[in-house]
Amino acid sequence: MNETGNSRAGEGVPRAHEPAGEVKSAVAGFVHELKGFRANIEERLKQQEEKITMFERKSFVPARPVLAGGHDGIAPHRKAFNAYLRSGDDDGLRGLELEGKALGTSIAGDGGYLVDPQTASTIKSTLSATASIRAIANVVAVEATSFDVLIDHSDVGHGWATETAGLAETATPGIDRITIPLHELSALPKASQRLLDDSAFDIEGWLAGRIADKFARAEAAAFVNGNGVDKPTGFLTKPSVDNDVWTWGNLGYVPTGATGAFDGADSVIDLVYALGAEYRANASFVMNSKTAGALRKLKDADGRFLWSDSLAAGEPARLLGYPVLVAEDMPDMAAGAMAVAFGDFGAGYTVAERPDLRVLRDPFSAKPHVLFYATKRVGGDVSDYAAIKLLKFATS
Repeated sequence: MNETGNSRAGEGVPRAHEPAGEVKSAVAGFVHELKGFRANIEERLKQQEEKITMFERKSFVPARPVLAGGHDGIAPHRKAFNAYLRSGDDDGLRGLELEGKALGTSIAGDGGYLVDPQTASTIKSTLSATASIRAIANVVAVEATSFDVLIDHSDVGHGWATETAGLAETATPGIDRITIPLHELSALPKASQRLLDDSAFDIEGWLAGRIADKFARAEAAAFVNGNGVDKPTGFLTKPSVDNDVWTWGNLGYVPTGATGAFDGADSVIDLVYALGAEYRANASFVMNSKTAGALRKLKDADGRFLWSDSLAAGEPARLLGYPVLVAEDMPDMAAGAMAVAFGDFGAGYTVAERPDLRVLRDPFSAKPHVLFYATKRVGGDVSDYAAIKLLKFATS
C-alpha cells in the first residue's frame, strides 16, 4: 500500500532539475538572438562606413579652402589695405595701431595712405633691378623738400717759405652748395570695380607691378635726360666742354675722331684716362644696347677685344676692365651724340627721394573703373662735375 500510495502521490509532479533546464534553454536562446542582433548591427555599421568612405573619396578636392571657421592669417594692415582698394572703406586703416617703423601708416591731412610693407618692398625691388642710373648713383632718403650737397672742388694755395722772408697770403678753398629739389613722380593705373570685387585676384601684386613699371621708366629717363622742370635733372643736360679745357660746372668730353662712329679703340682708352685716378676705382660705363653692340666689336692694337663678358652669374660685362651698365635711355650713336658716359656715378650723381609712397583711390572719375593715384617724390642732379666724363661721337 505504501509503495502504491507513494507512487501515486508522486505522479504528475515535475522533477527538481526540470525548471533549471528550461531557464537555461531560454537564456541560451536569448543570448543567441542577442549575438545575431549584434552581428546585424555591426554589419550595418560597416556598410554605412564604407558608403561614407566612398562618398568622401568622390567629393574630396586637394587643397580645398576652408569654408568657415578657418584661421585668417592675413596681417591686419594688409586686410585693411585690401578693403580700402576694393571698396574705399578706410575704417580699418584708421583703426590700426601703428608702429613707427611700419609703412602701413596714414598720412595726416591729405587722405593718402602709405602702401603696406609688402607692396612697397616689391616696388623698391623692381626699381633697383631696372637698368637705371639709380643702380650706380648715390641714393639718399630725405624728409624735406630738397637735398643740399656741399662740394669742395677748389684747392688751397701754397708757397715755399724761407727763414727770413715774409709769408704771402695764399688762396682759401671755397665750398659750393648744390641743391637737389624733390619732384613728384606719379602714376595713374586703373581697374574695373568688377575686377576689384573678385577676391581671387591679387590686387596688391597687380597694383605694385603697374606702379613699379611706370615709376621705373619715368625716373630712369629723367636721370639721364631730365630738364629739371618738375622732374630730376639728367646728367646729359648739363653743359659739356672738351676735356682739355674742362672747368667746374661742365662735364668734360672726349671726341671719337669720327662723326657718329668710332675711329678705332683709342678714343675709349682716352675716355678712361680723362677721368681722374681718384674716381677710376669705382667707375662704370653707361650706354644703350646699340652702342654696346658696336663696342663689342672694337679691338686694341694687338687684336684683343676691349669687351669681356662676365664669367660669374649676375656680374655685369666689362669694358677695359670696368663694369658696363646698359641703360636704354642713353642716346644712340649719331653725329655729336654723347652716347657713352664713364665715371664714378656714386660721387658724380645723387638721387634724393622721400621713402613714402602714397596711393589715393578714386572711384568716381572714370566709372565703372577705379583710379589709383600713386605718387612718390624724387629728385636727382649732378653732384660732382669732375666724376663723370662723356664720349662725343664727333671729330672734335
